[in-house]
Amino acid sequence: MNNILSAPSRELEVPAGHAGRRLDKFLRSQLKGVPVGLIFRLLRKGAVRVNGKRATPDHRLQADDLIRLPALEIPRPHQPKNLPAGLLRQVDQAICHEDDSLIVLNKPADLAVHAGTGVSGGVIEALRQLRPHEPDLELVHRIDKETSGLLMVARTPAMLRHLQEMMRDDTAVERRYLALVRGSFPEHAAEVRAPLLTTDTGVRTGPQGQPARTRFQVLNRFGREATLVRARLITGRKHQIRVHARHTGHPIAGDRKYGDRPFTQSVHRLGGHRMFLHASELRIPLPSGEHLRLTAPTSTTWDRTLHRLSTPARR
Repeated sequence: MNNILSAPSRELEVPAGHAGRRLDKFLRSQLKGVPVGLIFRLLRKGAVRVNGKRATPDHRLQADDLIRLPALEIPRPHQPKNLPAGLLRQVDQAICHEDDSLIVLNKPADLAVHAGTGVSGGVIEALRQLRPHEPDLELVHRIDKETSGLLMVARTPAMLRHLQEMMRDDTAVERRYLALVRGSFPEHAAEVRAPLLTTDTGVRTGPQGQPARTRFQVLNRFGREATLVRARLITGRKHQIRVHARHTGHPIAGDRKYGDRPFTQSVHRLGGHRMFLHASELRIPLPSGEHLRLTAPTSTTWDRTLHRLSTPARR
């Protein structure tokens, strides 16, 4: 089989939903299977025209702009494998909010948000397979595979840009998590300010890291053994709540990377075979000026484990 596909020259009309988007990002979203390097090479050579004129990669598009592309020769893309029916069903059932421009899921624990090393498909790949006629589905943000809870997927480029811009503002989007941590969490640790540094082995606190702030609130104590806390992200760094919880001396139950093995094993014995971190609440400003507020319930495993922790016989 010939591994090269020939694509004739063509024209693309910019939909209104893509107005304001950079030319290079628009082309990457529309030319699925075309290597990014080839797109930038065409732009550098001036082979891509917008309304008949050469345009730079950072050119901002307007609705109804006409983009002319030259004939292309590209590698034949590998056909994606169909994802398991169980994964598709799990993702479809996790949708807890949907409108014309946004999908929000209550992601189960231990489900990846996207494909990666050793993971053939995650939430976004499953959604794209479930909705083949929606080419603009994109993750707004990420949560760890082990974490459950609210995850946003934009249906339009305009909503993707809006929400990602809002999330860069530490005060615009409110994200609250539930976490079960080791021991009796102190009231004085209400706000943790500890810079986070990403290394080859993970994330750690350190003065050279990026500023990071998490606010903790005690919700329930299970004797001296464990505490249920609410954590609000002020900043949004990688593994922030997990590392800040450990920084206080109260790591999260079930956290294989930053947790405490004996504590995790004691929670496992109660049936809690997961990491106890759940993205429970979300408040986001919409382009209309209104706010969307969502709450995601915890799973049966979570509820059953906390009920067993609270049993008087265990105190």
